[in-house]
Amino acid sequence: MSMIQKEVRDFQVQAYQNGAFQTVSKADVVGKWSVFFFYPADFTFVCPTELEDLANLYAEFQKINCEVYAVSCDTHFVHKAWHDASDRIKKIQFPMLADPTHALAKDFEVYIEESGVAERGTFIVNPEGRIVAYEVIAGNVGRNADELLRRVQASQFVAEHGDEVCPAKWKPGAETLKPSLDLVGQL
Repeated sequence: MSMIQKEVRDFQVQAYQNGAFQTVSKADVVGKWSVFFFYPADFTFVCPTELEDLANLYAEFQKINCEVYAVSCDTHFVHKAWHDASDRIKKIQFPMLADPTHALAKDFEVYIEESGVAERGTFIVNPEGRIVAYEVIAGNVGRNADELLRRVQASQFVAEHGDEVCPAKWKPGAETLKPSLDLVGQL
């Protein structure tokens, strides 16, 4: 069953960000673009490479009014300990959401019951709080932050220009398409 246009449920979780604990809720998500970046667990192997890649592009996400939320089923205390212990994770400035009750992982349908962790799920959420794009992949394959940024930019473009669509590998400034009968069979 597709998650496209599913509205994110109300939630309130603890997070670690920039040396402090804070509460993050759905109210923080509504009104801007968001990425929920689920990963299995802190102090693991593929996860720090992905989170470092995302941290390196965080300023670009901020420029397009998109907040990034890293989410695992660890506590906010574990997020702080990992942040303090790892040079890769020290680069992170975006909120690291704690989901020890698995409420977010279950709402986004990425919770793995047998192991108590989340799948590698990436969700782009629009300012109305609805999922407009997502990807869930096997735990042993890392994701690419450059492609995620491109997908957010494309999602924002089509939200603003409802009569245009973005072709494969589209980037800001590139040509888009206007669906019409004239294009049928021509591409």
